[in-house]
Amino acid sequence: MGSKLINEMGNEVVEGYACKPKDFDPNRPIMHYKTLLLLCDDERCSKAGKIDKATHLREILKEMGLNKGKNRIKVSRTGCYGACRFRQVCQITENTQVNGNAKNNALWLKHTHKYSDEQWRELFLALSEDRVLLDELGSEKFIPMKVYN
Repeated sequence: MGSKLINEMGNEVVEGYACKPKDFDPNRPIMHYKTLLLLCDDERCSKAGKIDKATHLREILKEMGLNKGKNRIKVSRTGCYGACRFRQVCQITENTQVNGNAKNNALWLKHTHKYSDEQWRELFLALSEDRVLLDELGSEKFIPMKVYN
């Protein structure tokens, strides 16, 4: 009999899964995150990345110690955003109710399939240190958003 896999919340995991808890508790709160990255993983964008980018980014976050704690960065996959011309897009959502940086909230990164692991590490570090991404990376890294009056 193999050892039990335990997820980040301290729960035993269902066999064959990386994080699905064996015992479901509908009243247990979700794990805090400072920043949520929503990474497009639909047909075109996932082909652009050619690897399971979300899982790979989670491994980098774990190496950096940013997978838990007050500066936790969470990566989730999404379906199509309708922004295929900018593939692979990544929306940044900051937890402004707690400790997220409002200046980084609702930013959309473009062409993230071209980012090296080092570029992701630099981005994660900037987010964890509350640096303003538009100042750090420059506006050319982001998708402009049309504003309706």
